[in-house]
Amino acid sequence: MEHLPGRTLLETLELRILEALNRARNKSGDIAMKQVKDSAALVMAKCGSRGNVLNIAQMTAIVGQQALHGKRIDSGYRGRTLSYFKKHDLSPKAHGFIRNNFKSGLKPHEFFFGAMTGRDALMDTALRTPKSGYLYRRLSNALQDLKVEYDGSVRDASGKVVQFMYGEDALDVSKTKNGKIDSKRVIQEVLHGD
Repeated sequence: MEHLPGRTLLETLELRILEALNRARNKSGDIAMKQVKDSAALVMAKCGSRGNVLNIAQMTAIVGQQALHGKRIDSGYRGRTLSYFKKHDLSPKAHGFIRNNFKSGLKPHEFFFGAMTGRDALMDTALRTPKSGYLYRRLSNALQDLKVEYDGSVRDASGKVVQFMYGEDALDVSKTKNGKIDSKRVIQEVLHGD
């Protein structure tokens, strides 16, 4: 096996295993989706109100590989993920692969791996929210005295020029699509008064 650029041979092996396990989960999910008829969960996933196809696959087919920080679960108890497994066991089962589905129920080690990754995601969300809020606060405070003048330049409260042309291209990002003015949408807004 050739190692990926910037990765060791062991890291490459772990990535290849993770890819194979994710492919297996996706294939089993596709098979499960062919079996599921018009259930309430499927209707919710298709209309976009709650959940997605992956959630239905996890309920009916297989939960799949649990990832912690973008990798298979590798830390734990003295050379193994849980004391339940042998040392240096590279099997999917020992590194967070959940073979069962939520309908039939999880084994204790599978439940533990699911709880590990769920807690990590919850902590990540809880910590990211105040960071982004604080970043927004600092950004808005730094930019509070900037103003776009009628000539298209950006100036501070004392009238000093910060930018000669707003955004260096004078395009209003709320009226553009891929860097070009979305004229159809602008015309529709003018005609319909939106």
